Amino acid sequence: MTDAPTRFLAAYDAVLDRWPVPVDRVDLASPYGMTRVNAWGPEGDGAPLVLLHGGDATSPVWYANAAGLGRTRRVHAVDRIGEPGRSRRGDRPLRSVGDLHDWLDGVLDGVLDGLGPGAVSGAGSDAGPVDLCGHSYGAWIALTYALRAPERVRRLVLLDPTQCFAGYRFGYLLRALPLLLRPTAERARAFLAWETGGADVDPVWRELYGLAAEFPETKTIVGRRPRPRRLRESTVPTLVLLAAGSRAHDVRRVEAGARRHLPHAETATIPGLSHHGIPFLHAAEIDRLVMQFLEK
Repeated sequence: MTDAPTRFLAAYDAVLDRWPVPVDRVDLASPYGMTRVNAWGPEGDGAPLVLLHGGDATSPVWYANAAGLGRTRRVHAVDRIGEPGRSRRGDRPLRSVGDLHDWLDGVLDGVLDGLGPGAVSGAGSDAGPVDLCGHSYGAWIALTYALRAPERVRRLVLLDPTQCFAGYRFGYLLRALPLLLRPTAERARAFLAWETGGADVDPVWRELYGLAAEFPETKTIVGRRPRPRRLRESTVPTLVLLAAGSRAHDVRRVEAGARRHLPHAETATIPGLSHHGIPFLHAAEIDRLVMQFLEK
């Protein structure tokens, strides 16, 4: 019987092989390990667009957005080290939020350097800023990174961000508890079906999402919600794009928090969309709003 990691990697490649655009699969070296970056779209003079997926979703989750986001931009979807995906741990483990930001510093250096080999130094780059887009936990990473290094981010997009402007719903955490205590593919797919209201999800990606729950030795670095005072110091133009049907949190509180505390912020809400339905459900509308914001 094929073991779980082998089945996971086969499912990962199966999703990526079905993308409607050619994808360059690049491994970026660093002291933290090897980071897989899936890149596509035309090379140009504009800022690269870097995508950070939600927890356990892996970079192939952007399958429905690849054509729309990559029509005029060079796009880079990243697998985070320490989570399910094709990135691999190195000699230096990611232990803290500071390590996570240092790792992302190095990834952006590689993106701006044309994804050549290089080390994650955390020293930053003078090559220019990127546009940074994250979903859920990936949005929390993107926001906290932009607060730390605003000179590196030209524009910021947060897709139904968690732990940025409001907390989780208790019912969501209660429903997720069995999956956290004993993660299995079956429980992960059941949780996805519950949160999306039984939406029609691509079966090939759903298979990958389930297998990600059984990926060995995963470790998510959890940090605090940014303080309002810190948010008010932000200088980066930001789009907060919300899912009206999100069960993860109260989107009205999230929107109110973003509008109250984050300067240079725009918000928009997509009806009929759930938290875990991003980014692949209503993909055309998401792509339109994201690109409209980035091209201002």
